[in-house]
Amino acid sequence: MSEIRAAFYGDDFTGSVDALLQFARRGWSGRLFTTLPTAGALRAAAEAVDVVGIAGIARSLSPEQMDAEVIPALQALVSTGAPIVQYKACSTADSAPEIGSLGRVIEIGRDVVASRPVPMLFAQPDFGRYTLFGTHFASENGIVHRLDRQPTMSTHPSTPMTEADLAVHIGRQTSLPVGAVPLTAYDSLTERLRGADEAAVVLDAVSDDDLLTVGAALHDLPAPVFAIGSGGLSHGLAVASPGAASAVPTATPAAGPVLVVSGSRSPQTRRQAEAAAVAGWLVRPLPLAADDLADATEAALGALTSGRSVVFTSADADTSSVGDRSVLEEIAEAAGALVLAAARAGAARRVIVCGGDTSSRITRLLGIEALSIAANPWGNVVLLRPHAADADVGALELLLKGGQVGADTLFLDVAALDA
Repeated sequence: MSEIRAAFYGDDFTGSVDALLQFARRGWSGRLFTTLPTAGALRAAAEAVDVVGIAGIARSLSPEQMDAEVIPALQALVSTGAPIVQYKACSTADSAPEIGSLGRVIEIGRDVVASRPVPMLFAQPDFGRYTLFGTHFASENGIVHRLDRQPTMSTHPSTPMTEADLAVHIGRQTSLPVGAVPLTAYDSLTERLRGADEAAVVLDAVSDDDLLTVGAALHDLPAPVFAIGSGGLSHGLAVASPGAASAVPTATPAAGPVLVVSGSRSPQTRRQAEAAAVAGWLVRPLPLAADDLADATEAALGALTSGRSVVFTSADADTSSVGDRSVLEEIAEAAGALVLAAARAGAARRVIVCGGDTSSRITRLLGIEALSIAANPWGNVVLLRPHAADADVGALELLLKGGQVGADTLFLDVAALDA
């Protein structure tokens, strides 16, 4: 029997999976719930593994909606007795006063978990995310940009990042004071965190050694600790206190054609779809109208059963039929229907879902109760085993991909695994 060492809530599914991976790589056993579990299920998990996570959708919610989503989740995680509770946020800190507000998260965490200063670490060096003197940087296509000049994040459709100073950016989302602790103060980081006058403080990191320093400092703080951060924070916590679980496999036996459904409009996801088209995959716009969905399902099943992989992308989707419903919900429902049809027909076992918000909703629409890691082939690419009452869904292997994640050939590389 294990004693729980940490717990986390993820503000989208792709980020939640990344946190699970970061802990698993350092020998921490874990379980990721796709919705708020029952008290009994959560208690059983807390007694069996090192870290328990709840994958959520707060990144796409208003502050009022976040209250209904995040407060019960943090209350449940605190009930496990975990000494550290992490709010897993995106490594690009994308948020705004009206959507995915990290300022509101600070307020909730201080009310529910602990009223002490909240450490915030968004850096994740192995993913090209760095913070120095409170200023955040993010790479794209091998080039590191200041966050407010990064091509994707500076023009993000929901949360455009116009400020790279994270204390300023997050400070605009709350009336509480937000400060920063620079690398130059890391020789006394634990003391600085204990004595901070601010409600929350942004922490620097440009290397894995910096993540280790932060992780060790958080372990030294009085429990329970509430912290906000990326998979870099999860990495730091785990590497500062490694576990004893078995190594994560690098491959699975699954083979055959791949189905990709994408709600992401990221330029990187578009490049991945273009590479698939060049390689001969069937690439079509995601159908949102009922008649179009039926035709697309038939075409997809035909291609998949013949051994041809398929991509449906929202970048060119016709949204004229959406009406009063949100485009995100329409995209998720259409993509979920395509995945379910492929699963029921046994036409594809390996499925890639692109976009954090899309992944969150599709996973719940498919009735998936929890996720575990099936394999980590390379980098931050994770193949997941869904746990669901529907045996067809449970037989799938999922890759939940953030919009900017992966090389141009990611879809092709995943299809080639064990082929």
